[in-house]
Amino acid sequence: MKSLFALVTFALFTLTTAAAAPIRVLIVYGFSNHHWALTTALIRGIIEPTQLFDVAVSTAPPKKDSPGWDTWRPRLGDYDVVIQNCNDINGGPSWPREVQAAFEDFVTRGGGVYVWHSGNNAFPSWPAYNDMIGLGWRKKEFGVAISVDEREQLVRIPAGEGRDTGHGARLDTVIKRLGDHPIHAGLPRQWLTPDIEVYFYARGPAKNLEVLSYGFDPRTEMNWPLEWVVSYGKGRVYTSTFGHVWKDDTQPARMRCAGVQTIVVRALEWLARRDITTPVPADFPTATAISVRSEIPLRAAPRNMP
Repeated sequence: MKSLFALVTFALFTLTTAAAAPIRVLIVYGFSNHHWALTTALIRGIIEPTQLFDVAVSTAPPKKDSPGWDTWRPRLGDYDVVIQNCNDINGGPSWPREVQAAFEDFVTRGGGVYVWHSGNNAFPSWPAYNDMIGLGWRKKEFGVAISVDEREQLVRIPAGEGRDTGHGARLDTVIKRLGDHPIHAGLPRQWLTPDIEVYFYARGPAKNLEVLSYGFDPRTEMNWPLEWVVSYGKGRVYTSTFGHVWKDDTQPARMRCAGVQTIVVRALEWLARRDITTPVPADFPTATAISVRSEIPLRAAPRNMP
């Protein structure tokens, strides 16, 4: 009887999954002080094999005098989720004001945004973007920072106190969950991930913000948020410090972590307002052991959307 029940349950799950339309994802890239092209290729290699997503990319012109600056207008409304992989931290351009306005409208109306690692560092002079990300790589005068105390209570640090945003050496770090967010359903309360950056004193408006997990930074001897979500209008924005890809990286272990890969897929499902269908894999890391998967497949570029 139990075997019959299991077979029926599996069949229903398979039919439901097959019937669900793919989540439409647009990755926006084109400039960053990080390795934005490889980052995007690795993201695609993580999410596309799940067959949950229909992925496109849109290449932002790197300078205001670059070809296409006046015509680059990605059709954000065609997608469920945008993965933001641009970073102007070295003085690069922001997006054209028309694209900023379209992005604001997309999120306000209910769109989802995954702010990929260095995308959190971007666009400090764009007020709505600061509201969307909640906390970013900013100077200490910019806004509030949030730490997590030993009782797992959030501590708001006023603008001007503490330091500019930064991070120490990349380290294997124990991820500690806060609360019971749907992205984390069924995951262990703590798990170990390799070689990540723990941002200290990330700053911003910190409005409508929920911290999902935190980690310890030996440099400051304090706990800091690693994942957080923000409600903006009817939309959802997810940010984490996972996913650092630098210029000399090829297949960094931090991108091949089974824990990070699971959360990336689940976060996209949640941002698209879908049920979380991605199960907790057998190789999910524990609190004392990392779990690094084999190399991520790098596929040919998908269609580029203007």
